[in-house]
Amino acid sequence: MDTAALAKSARMILEYGEIVVGSNLTAVLYAFHNKLPIFFTVPRRPFRFDYLDPSIDLSCVRLDNLSRSLVTHGQDINVGDAKELLWERLLFLISLEGRMPLSNLCESMRHTGETLICSNEYSKIAEIKFEKAYYFGDDSCPGIVKEKTVADSTYVCYDWIAFNRGGKHEIDLIETTDDFVNQIWFYPTDRIDGNSPVKDACLVSRLAETELLNFDYSQTMARFKMIAEMESRGMKGLFNGYSPTGTPKHYKFRTTIIGRERREELVCPQPSVKTVEVPEIKEKDLLQDLSQACVGYHRLLENL
Repeated sequence: MDTAALAKSARMILEYGEIVVGSNLTAVLYAFHNKLPIFFTVPRRPFRFDYLDPSIDLSCVRLDNLSRSLVTHGQDINVGDAKELLWERLLFLISLEGRMPLSNLCESMRHTGETLICSNEYSKIAEIKFEKAYYFGDDSCPGIVKEKTVADSTYVCYDWIAFNRGGKHEIDLIETTDDFVNQIWFYPTDRIDGNSPVKDACLVSRLAETELLNFDYSQTMARFKMIAEMESRGMKGLFNGYSPTGTPKHYKFRTTIIGRERREELVCPQPSVKTVEVPEIKEKDLLQDLSQACVGYHRLLENL
């Protein structure tokens, strides 16, 4: 047997009745509820500052979902645990039951009309045969759905900003009415070890594809707008003594751009074949029924 034939025979072939394609929190919750295998390429981890409602009981998955207050310039906001904690816990339980057979080894998926071909950087690693696939979105899975074409795609952009001066304050969140820099999240810096009082920032914007190439919506302009929003709310840099007239002086904010991440927003995809379905179920509905879904995981959960 030649090398090509040997490689083809060694490729893993998996057969299922139903599968889940996607890795956002809704997809993971759906797979957890229905005990279905899950496949994806790039993991869609929830945004770092997406929080759960503190009223949701997560004791069934051994999470406390402790309430905390976000300090704003208006009324403080009560939130629970970060969604990524629940996302990680559910994927862990799913993998323990053997229902995430490819883990994060798959870099691309291609739907042939009958099967799903999974590949890594070098070659095909698995062929998945199924009767029904529930699709929740994936960054690299052509052919499984028909994406609606729009004149200008919309992206959620995350601009990460480091504070070299003026990063010590109590504010956690600033919200604006604009799509460009709609939210400013302040968080304890990851650049300094230990419990540092210095905060860095993440700016969240919703931009059209054409705006991404426009300097007016660049990382530099996002940084300038963040400082303007802070100063308009009375936030100041480090105290720098008094002027001759007795007016307090403060240093200007000094910041550095760390980087920009972007994620395209999905636009209501349509299944390309009858064996693929795009569920319309909402994340909040799956969260409400989480305790009931945990009954089937009692053997695993009792050891956590």
